Amino acid sequence: MKNFPDAIVVGSGPNGLAAAITLARAGISVRVLEANSTIGGGARSAALTLPGLVHDLCSAIHPLALGSPLFRTLPLGKHGLEWIQPPIALAHPLEEEGGVACLWQDIRQTASSLGKDAGNYRRLMRPLARDWEKIAGEFFQPILHLPKHPLALVRFGASALLPATILAKFSFQTRAARALVAGIAAHSFLPLSAPGSAAFALVLGTAGHAVGWPLPRGGAQAMSDALASYLRSLGGEIETDSPIEKFEQLPRARAILFDTTCWQFAAIAGERLPSSYRRRLTNFPHAPGVFKIDYALSEPVPWRAQECRSAGTIHLGGTMEEIAAGEGAVGKGTVAERPFVLVAQQSLFDATRAPEGKQTLWVYCHVPYGSRCDMTGAIENQIERFAPGFRDCVVARHVMRPADLETKNPNLIGGDINGGANDLWHLLARPVVSPAPYRTPLGGVYLCSSSTPPGGGVHGMCGYHAARVALRDRFAIRIAAVPP
Repeated sequence: MKNFPDAIVVGSGPNGLAAAITLARAGISVRVLEANSTIGGGARSAALTLPGLVHDLCSAIHPLALGSPLFRTLPLGKHGLEWIQPPIALAHPLEEEGGVACLWQDIRQTASSLGKDAGNYRRLMRPLARDWEKIAGEFFQPILHLPKHPLALVRFGASALLPATILAKFSFQTRAARALVAGIAAHSFLPLSAPGSAAFALVLGTAGHAVGWPLPRGGAQAMSDALASYLRSLGGEIETDSPIEKFEQLPRARAILFDTTCWQFAAIAGERLPSSYRRRLTNFPHAPGVFKIDYALSEPVPWRAQECRSAGTIHLGGTMEEIAAGEGAVGKGTVAERPFVLVAQQSLFDATRAPEGKQTLWVYCHVPYGSRCDMTGAIENQIERFAPGFRDCVVARHVMRPADLETKNPNLIGGDINGGANDLWHLLARPVVSPAPYRTPLGGVYLCSSSTPPGGGVHGMCGYHAARVALRDRFAIRIAAVPP
């Protein structure tokens, strides 16, 4: 490797590693600079509570990683990555005794569990699951593009552009089916009355049928380590403990890609950027933040609904109306008394996460950006509501407010894990309106973080698209798009 590589990537999150791999596969020498002592960004693991327990610092369940058009072309299994599919991808308990809505990978099983809505569910989801690869190819890139599969995109868009509450009300009759849609849509961090919030329910729900909602054996860190191992096998370099705070700190390179938020990039580049562009970056709105708790438990969570004991992911929030009220409150800048709570119970399916006799639990709820509120009581009340006796199982807890998340990973400013707002306009203008929003006004400098399309989630596609643009611009190399 030359002292000065052809390309520098700032940040080793999934998008930074994806960008570096894309460059290295094209024969470009590349070096990744990571500020922290461990790689991975939002896909890292650590011992947060008790010795021997492995907790995921941010991301935990990864349907978009397994469904990523890029990641599925990489030999990550040969570099140590093993996916685990829980028997039930998602369980959503309801207030009724033992009531629960579930997402299985099998559409027929999911539909048959929804009673009167079995046929409605099949009619909505079966065509989308059949077209998953086509939809993924369209969804995982900038909105401004010439579609390869326009018919599949039209079928998807007809429902995706709706508010999630409208999709649920007009598609389903039962509380269970409506709650299932609402909980999945809440991953958008949008009020469920917002246009386009249905898209997140459809994409993640369809992914559940197409590829499942898996977890990586050993923790999210295993995915980052596999990406890094593959990059090194291609000749790429990674340097940890290498923070970049000023542009002048960067080595010489023909291309520099930033896996940082648009706000961090604006601060690093400073006056080098035209004032109008810098203003657009700094004014890009944030998504809400998260309040996260990691638990060490003496036994599995005593869920009232038995299906929850076989599910990797649990959505807690009750009915569609309750979830919509909670997410609507966050959207207005307040906290919900009964927040929508996301739970992952990885150690039930992965013995590497905890020693015998212990369990881990990963939990968060949405809060306003930068919130200082302590949501511990509200979260535990929601868990107790569906799992009486939960508090008796708690051995230790590790709490992270938005400011704590930002300390662990500077990309998570104010607890925003999405790199900015997810509403329809800011999926189009991410962070600016452009067919190639990865380019910056600085020649040879690109953004490749979740502040660019297609946005948040562990899929690497922001990095992949930015690297393709850099290859064309700086090295006159054109590579074929990943399938489909």
